[in-house]
Amino acid sequence: MDAANTAASGKSVEELIEDFALLDDWEDRYRFVIELGKELPPLPEELRTEANKVQGCTSQVWLIGTRHDGPNGTVLDYQGDSDAHIVRGLVAVLLTILSGKSADAILKTDALAVFRQIGLEGHLTPQRSNGLRSMVERIRADAQAVLAEA
Repeated sequence: MDAANTAASGKSVEELIEDFALLDDWEDRYRFVIELGKELPPLPEELRTEANKVQGCTSQVWLIGTRHDGPNGTVLDYQGDSDAHIVRGLVAVLLTILSGKSADAILKTDALAVFRQIGLEGHLTPQRSNGLRSMVERIRADAQAVLAEA
């Protein structure tokens, strides 16, 4: 498994989709999302700043991106956390989808389509859906900034 296709959970997007396909109902998926959130490394207190906080989320969510050069351009790696268990799990899923990819690949990836494919998007409250969109937009804005600097 190459680093470009893995992230916080240690899973590739394909493995994540396969895991969710094995779960028959929303309650099982919900529990699995919470388990994925528990696998996220804790975010150090000094990174829980207003600058790292995602605006538009009802729960507190922090995303921290770091950049490094990769074979296909600048790669963005993310750490994330939330004060809510289910949202922390959504952060873990999102990082599996987008973290560790080049800025160009991030902009070409429809993260919300993956959430639809694994059966999560339709079961989120409107507030969580808005928060998820805010997280995706934050990462996409970072990727756009990287490309604008190039």
